[in-house]
Amino acid sequence: MSRQTFQRDLTLVSPDATCGFAQRLGSGLSTGDVLLLSGGIGAGKTHFARCLIQSLLTLPEDVPSPTFTLVQEYDTRKGPLWHADLYRLTDPLEAIELGLEDAFEQAICLIEWPDRLGDLAPMAALRIDFATDPVHDEARRVRIEGPVAMQTLIEEALAHG
Repeated sequence: MSRQTFQRDLTLVSPDATCGFAQRLGSGLSTGDVLLLSGGIGAGKTHFARCLIQSLLTLPEDVPSPTFTLVQEYDTRKGPLWHADLYRLTDPLEAIELGLEDAFEQAICLIEWPDRLGDLAPMAALRIDFATDPVHDEARRVRIEGPVAMQTLIEEALAHG
């Protein structure tokens, strides 16, 4: 049985536009939603994640990159949220040791460098790939792919931008 997916390409013209999209998308997320954020260093993954997380916090707090801690956990108004940066992982089994398999079901998860998950990446995850724009330094080209069930969430986040 094939799983139905959608794909959407867009350009976010500035860091503010990226942040606004992240905030609007975050408002529609719930426990069990997994966003796989890919792209090169400096492509905007952490900026996007930071904006999304801050929009869901009840009280403002620092949102550091989890590059060295690997995982940062937050209590948000939508429930637990895990932000993981898997860049330094060398084996998908290390993701299990971090507790990510459980988090995929019990939290909202934002995963940078999801290629490190191998086959552990949830099939129902929303994949967001960031790339710098060769013409406009501050713009980001974004490709979103995921299950059709999440397409409305994306379209609503884009429509209100």
